[in-house]
Amino acid sequence: MREAGAGGAGGDSDGGRVDSVTLEVIRNGCEAVAEEMNGDLVRTGYSPNIKERRDCSTALFDAGGEMVAQAETMPVHLGAMPFSVAAAVEAHPPETLEPGDSVLLNDPFRGGAHLPDLTLVTPVYDRDGDLLAFAANRAHHADVGGSTAGSVAADSTEIYQEGLRIPPVKFERGTGAVDDDGLPESEVRGDVLDLVLANVRTPDERRGDLRAQTAANATGRRRFRDLADTHGATLRPALEEIKAYSERRMRAEIADLPDGIYAFSDVLDDDGRGNEDLPVEVSVTVEGDSVTVDFAGTAPQTAGPVNAVFAVTASATYYAVRCVTDPDIPPNHGCYRPIDIEAPEGTIVNPEPPAAVVGGNLETSQRVTDAVLGALAEADPEAVVAGCQGTMNNVTLGGTDPRSGTPYAFYETQGGGFGGRASGDGMDGVHVHMSNTLNTPAEVLETAYPLRVERYELRPDSGGAGEFRGGLGLRRDIEVRDHTARLSLLAERHESRPYGLAGGESGGTGAAYLFDGGNDEGSEDGGEKLPAKHTRDLPPGSVVSVRTPGGGGYGDPADRDPDAVARDVELGKLTPAAARERYGYDADDADGADPGGTDADE
Repeated sequence: MREAGAGGAGGDSDGGRVDSVTLEVIRNGCEAVAEEMNGDLVRTGYSPNIKERRDCSTALFDAGGEMVAQAETMPVHLGAMPFSVAAAVEAHPPETLEPGDSVLLNDPFRGGAHLPDLTLVTPVYDRDGDLLAFAANRAHHADVGGSTAGSVAADSTEIYQEGLRIPPVKFERGTGAVDDDGLPESEVRGDVLDLVLANVRTPDERRGDLRAQTAANATGRRRFRDLADTHGATLRPALEEIKAYSERRMRAEIADLPDGIYAFSDVLDDDGRGNEDLPVEVSVTVEGDSVTVDFAGTAPQTAGPVNAVFAVTASATYYAVRCVTDPDIPPNHGCYRPIDIEAPEGTIVNPEPPAAVVGGNLETSQRVTDAVLGALAEADPEAVVAGCQGTMNNVTLGGTDPRSGTPYAFYETQGGGFGGRASGDGMDGVHVHMSNTLNTPAEVLETAYPLRVERYELRPDSGGAGEFRGGLGLRRDIEVRDHTARLSLLAERHESRPYGLAGGESGGTGAAYLFDGGNDEGSEDGGEKLPAKHTRDLPPGSVVSVRTPGGGGYGDPADRDPDAVARDVELGKLTPAAARERYGYDADDADGADPGGTDADE
């Protein structure tokens, strides 16, 4: 790692410099605080979506609302969270806040992303009562009301159908008392909590997850105060220098890219309301040590729920640019300063209210990432992976649990194929890019919900061919047990395919099927193919089979090592027929195979 103070002088504290060692100690201390916050949020979360899938993120911001450290969690959360902090501070300026207060919000048009993501922002004060920083976290709640259990309605046409919309509102307030460590004590505003719980299907889960969010920020407040006690007046200028250091390194990385304008276009399959092939157009201008990303030409905002608010578009863009630079650059506000984003208003990457937006955070964010990375591949081909699955494959099921007679709401995203890259094959069955969550373990899913996992496996042949093949998609079959459930499926890449790079082939598309009863072999035979965006009631015994896309391949398939092809066939990742068609490899006569693929052409 390069020296923390390289490239310029540190900040001043009482006329003195902040030395490089101290900067590194403080920087790592801030990151440790953010990671501990996230650990507490996961450990104390009530719902499987947080404690098992880890669909949450945490970060620290300075007194000016600029991010100084983050936990390594959800990219779609972290790039957008600064907009939430800014909205919270705008609605509740520092002079109106007291030690112990916190602000809750989820309004996508006031700093949020989509309604299930609730963000909590807590000011941190020093022992003299001066504002030091903000601790913030974002957690995806498995239900926030709206027309469909799980609050990810594939058929919504306006935000009012998507759940409870919360502008920045004080959620905790300081009592004026302090604990034994001198930290302010807080109490949750009962009226606000009652309002939230009255509008959701699973109030006990929501109460528990909100408690976890308040606990996480309390940890952030405590640990950051410890840093302030240790470093005193050095802390504030050090935070400024940490951001400046990341900015210098990011600018240096961008300056190494060749100047030019790089364009790319990709599409969303549809919006679920009959509008198809929605383009996401991007041009990336690299000039010196800065980048301008322009989305002119992108589809107008649409009736369906695939509109991504600007905070989400910015988050995906920041992430994509960071992917082609040095991953050791400390992630903070300084990384974003060299990146300008132009997203025309009234488009699917910057819609106007009351647009439906739940899928913009989930699906359009992935396509923005695909498009920006596709453009940057022209500037630095070896730094960019081929197209990943390009979707989160959102599945929600809800109804009344026959075991308890109480409502439930199940939500999860599904992994898929990661794109091949210049250094190796894509990973199989993982969450990609904007989603960095886990699956719901089958044991937890079957215990918490009246559902059963009938089948869970990799999809052979779903990865795109290449010198380095794309990762495989997944198949997950879920049975509805002893009740009628409401399904909402919100997915992408059922028509368009994840792109290959450097001569690699595209990855396989996704699909979804519904079976009325038992699912012996569970193939397409006998099943009803479902649209990628679909909402309906499912009778008892129904099986939803979700097939996720594979990643695109990288490099000419003719250059793939025959031993790698043989290994894929042996492991069942590639069928013998696909091995012959794509690579000219005959598993029955390996010694006579033509790795160059001429056998397949005859």
